[in-house]
Amino acid sequence: MSGFKKFFTQGNVIDLAVAVVIGTAFNSIVQSFVADLLTPLISAFGGLPDFSSLKVTVGRSNFMYGNFVNAVVSFLMVAAVVYFLVVKPYTRLRDRAAAKIGSKTRDCPECLSEIPKAASRCAFCSAQVA
Repeated sequence: MSGFKKFFTQGNVIDLAVAVVIGTAFNSIVQSFVADLLTPLISAFGGLPDFSSLKVTVGRSNFMYGNFVNAVVSFLMVAAVVYFLVVKPYTRLRDRAAAKIGSKTRDCPECLSEIPKAASRCAFCSAQVA
């Protein structure tokens, strides 16, 4: 029981719960954007008023592929927004922080051994380094 208590109080569960709530709210915004703005804009060029009414009838079965098209467009929109507003800025920030920290060593231009940045002579081949 103490393991569960430790897991719960570490913040992982709370972070996950917040992410799910925000993701659900964000999903409803994207669904509305796709259904109310994007789909009518796309259908204006194709002549269809709504994708959700698209269907194919085979025998007595109706395959409602319009709702699937709406779902695919919604998924692509969510994926694009998450990538461009979360992943890309985070990666840029992480790379910038890593560049600031940098390494404390460099390669010798003669023997390619790893030497301290402040060194003026290589400890392995005794070459003068700038």
